[in-house]
Amino acid sequence: MSDAIQSGYHSLTLLFALNWDRIVYVTAISVALVLGAFAGHVLG
Repeated sequence: MSDAIQSGYHSLTLLFALNWDRIVYVTAISVALVLGAFAGHVLG
């Protein structure tokens, strides 16, 4: 059981290491869209 958890952790770490720039990109766009919608609602 411990081997399965360790293997999953290593694969998750590798996946994050390879795709961290995409994760940051998608998060930044999502935050910008939410803030834009909020600003449009408040100012509109």
